[in-house]
Amino acid sequence: MDKSAAVSQRTSSFVNPFPHRPYMVTTGAAAAASGAVGLKGIIAGGITGGIEICITFPTEYVKTQLQLDDKKGSGQRKYNGIIDCGAKTIRSHGVLGLYRGLSVLLYGSIPKSAVRFGMFEELKKHSVDEKGNLSPIKRMLCGLGAGVAEAVFAVTPMETVKVKFIHDQNSANPKFKGFFHGVREIVRTQGFRGTYQGLTATCLKQGSNQAIRFFVMESLKDWYRGGDPTKPVNKFVVGMFGAVAGAASVFGNTPIDVVKTRMQGLEASKYKSTLDCALQIWKHEGPRAFYKGTVPRLSRVCLDVAITFMIYDSFMDLFNKVWK
Repeated sequence: MDKSAAVSQRTSSFVNPFPHRPYMVTTGAAAAASGAVGLKGIIAGGITGGIEICITFPTEYVKTQLQLDDKKGSGQRKYNGIIDCGAKTIRSHGVLGLYRGLSVLLYGSIPKSAVRFGMFEELKKHSVDEKGNLSPIKRMLCGLGAGVAEAVFAVTPMETVKVKFIHDQNSANPKFKGFFHGVREIVRTQGFRGTYQGLTATCLKQGSNQAIRFFVMESLKDWYRGGDPTKPVNKFVVGMFGAVAGAASVFGNTPIDVVKTRMQGLEASKYKSTLDCALQIWKHEGPRAFYKGTVPRLSRVCLDVAITFMIYDSFMDLFNKVWK
C-alpha cells in the first residue's frame, strides 16, 4: 500500500469529534474566516455602540428620570410624564441637560456592545448546525450568554455611574463635576463595590434582554431567509426586525429594569437586596410602578435595537468582504 492510499484509508476511518464542523475532517482546523468571527464581532460591536448611544441618549435620560421619581419622600412626583420631564430638564439645564451623563454611557457603550456581539458570535460559532443555523433554544442561550457577559464586564459599572450622575443632578447641590471626578468620588466614599451595585438585577436584565432580542432577531432572519444562512437580508428589513426584537424585550423585562435602576441610584442604601427593593416598590407604589418609564423606554429601545443591528450587520458585511 503506497503512502497516499494509507493516508486515504486513515481519513475515511476517522470519526470527526466535531460533527457541526465537517471541514475539520480534511483540514484538522477551523476555517480561516471563522476564526476571526469573534474579533470581527468585537470591533463591529464597539463601533456600533458608540454611534448608537449618541443618537438615542435623550430618551434614556428621560426614562431614568421617570424611574427615579419616587413620590414617597415629598408626597408627590416631580414629573407628570415624558413631555413634562423633557421640558423641565431643558428649562433648568438647557438642551444639553438631556445629554447629562452621556460621557458615562459613551465610555461604557463601546465595550458593552463589543462584549455583547463578540460573545454572541463566539457562542454562535460553536453552536450552529452543519448548515450554519442556530436552533431556537440555542438562539436564546447564546443571547443569554452575551447578555450576562456584558452585564459583568461593562454594563453594571457603567449603569451604576450613569444612574448616580443623573440622580445627582436632581439634588439641590450636585457634587459630581465630571465623569472622572464622579467615579473618583463614588470609589472614595463607597469603595470599588460602589460601581457594582445592582449586579444581580443587571445580570437578570441584560441576560433576559439579549436572550429575547437575539432569539427574536435570529428567528425572524431565519424565517426571511427560508433557512439559508447565506442569503442576505436587506438592511431596512434588519431594522424592522430589530424594532420588533426591541419591543419584545421591553415588555419582557421592564420590571427588572426598574428594580435595577433603583438599586443603582443614590438612595440604593435603603434597600437590603434586589428582592427587598422589588418588595418595597410593590408595597409603597403598587404593581404599576414596575412599568414606570415603559413608553420612553419603548421608543428608545425600538430605535436603539433597530439602529444597532443595521449598523452592526453593515460593518460585519464590510469586514467579511475585506477581512478574510
